[in-house]
Amino acid sequence: MELILDILKITIPGLIVAIAMYQLVNKHNERDYKIRLLELKQKNAEVVTPIRLQAYERVVLLLERITPSNLLLRVSGSGHTASDYHRMLLAEIRSEFSHNMSQQVYMSEQAWQQVKHAREEVVKLINQTYQEMPDKSKGTDLAKGILETVIASENDPTARAISFIKQEIAQVF
Repeated sequence: MELILDILKITIPGLIVAIAMYQLVNKHNERDYKIRLLELKQKNAEVVTPIRLQAYERVVLLLERITPSNLLLRVSGSGHTASDYHRMLLAEIRSEFSHNMSQQVYMSEQAWQQVKHAREEVVKLINQTYQEMPDKSKGTDLAKGILETVIASENDPTARAISFIKQEIAQVF
């Protein structure tokens, strides 16, 4: 019995020391892991932040380019029928959008939905105006009709998306 008490007197303090050492080493490893994770996140942010900003810039440029007034200036309707001009405008919007589609990876889902909605509104505006045109209209007549519709509605289809993206950039960066 005395032998068991002597063994317990030796092993219990040893177990206490071993448990204390285990906890200290474990806390040290957790702290070290958190520090390394923080360093990794900082390095990642140094690389990703400029890419994300560039993505937002490119999407705002996309929206500016498909804004009806800018689109009509860039894609001239003179010398074309309304039908040809309609196709040219829609092709230009599709081209701009598909060229910048990969930027959605760096944006929030809400921001990308705003971009898609703005594109759809511009396409809808162009389609509605085209459908209201008499047969054999000129491209310049279609351009004039689109601008008149935008002015009459006092609603730029891309302005809301641009504003949303600017607000998101201000929040994130």
